[in-house]
Amino acid sequence: MQDIDAKELNERLLKGENLHILDVRETWEYEEENLNGKLIPLGELPQRLLEIEDWKEKEIIVHCRSGSRSENAKKFLQSKGFRNVRNLIGGISLYLEQYG
Repeated sequence: MQDIDAKELNERLLKGENLHILDVRETWEYEEENLNGKLIPLGELPQRLLEIEDWKEKEIIVHCRSGSRSENAKKFLQSKGFRNVRNLIGGISLYLEQYG
């Protein structure tokens, strides 16, 4: 599945779509700013997969600060059978720069 950019995400959030957003940053980063997604830091993702097991067939938008940790999370999730994983291009930093 193709990654998502800040513009598409913002449009979908404004429409009030029920999105499955996974934030793979650290807790302190999430506390500073977030998109109300589910927080599972990248290092904890392998041990906490059961928490998002019911998202396996759903579209998941995964993000971090800049897009690199979330790209790793996307690849990991895909290797575990999650089919519709999209990385937020540029991460929350670019999103907030444009729409924050």
